[in-house]
Amino acid sequence: MTQLNLICEYKSFGGKLGFFCHPSSTCNGEMRFAVYQPPQATQKPVPVLYFLSGLTCTEENFMVKSGAQQYAAKYGLMLVAPDTSPRKTGIPGEDDDWDFGTGAGFYVDATVEPWASHYRMYSYVVQELPALIAEYFPVQLEKQGIFGHSMGGHGALVCAMRNPNLYKSVSAFSPITAPIRCPWGQKAFSRYLGENKESWRAYDASELVKEVGYHSSILIDQGTADKFLSQQLLPEVFEQACAAVNQPLKLRYQDGYDHSYYFIASFIEDHIRHHALSMN
Repeated sequence: MTQLNLICEYKSFGGKLGFFCHPSSTCNGEMRFAVYQPPQATQKPVPVLYFLSGLTCTEENFMVKSGAQQYAAKYGLMLVAPDTSPRKTGIPGEDDDWDFGTGAGFYVDATVEPWASHYRMYSYVVQELPALIAEYFPVQLEKQGIFGHSMGGHGALVCAMRNPNLYKSVSAFSPITAPIRCPWGQKAFSRYLGENKESWRAYDASELVKEVGYHSSILIDQGTADKFLSQQLLPEVFEQACAAVNQPLKLRYQDGYDHSYYFIASFIEDHIRHHALSMN
């Protein structure tokens, strides 16, 4: 069996929330994640929903701030939240910027050294982590969903569209929908993936939706008072791309909400319900 270490555990809404670490072969070092097991999981395997967090976050932010546990318990879903990058890899400069390196893995498989030997968050999220969850937790493997926030919203959209057979549903809060066109994406992709911009397209939701689409409706919530809206998130680009290929999209602009977890907590039940309905 793969080694898995429990760091701490808490009872929550009749279920239990655990924080774990394990040696990752994909990221070539220790990785951490959090799991909320709803009370239903003591009786039978349950569907599993992955949440990918944004820049500077860890595996803790979503579980501490979103209020998701009560709705995961209500709808009988297991929640899994990985960290946002490898940590303490020894790569020079990994802690220099808040929007690149530590806490900013961007859910890509880096191809440029020295990042390529550790920063493989795409494969970690899609392959290694689900295999580990299936090994240790009572999940229905055929019922997986994925969602995320900001950088993690980008990751969720990309993972779902590139792996439609793995994920029954996808949603996002204020996602980076066109990373090729925004400063965050350009900075990360040029360093992780190199200067060949053709290779960037595989990690750009607005490009992917035109190439491969997705088998069911995509839910996105975006606050109108989000300070990153016009320069970094570009939901209108994704909306146009979806319209061009008739991809079902439910893009909701929420008046006065910003980029914070106060926004996420306000609409988290809608998203968990969206995924629960897809898995029934």
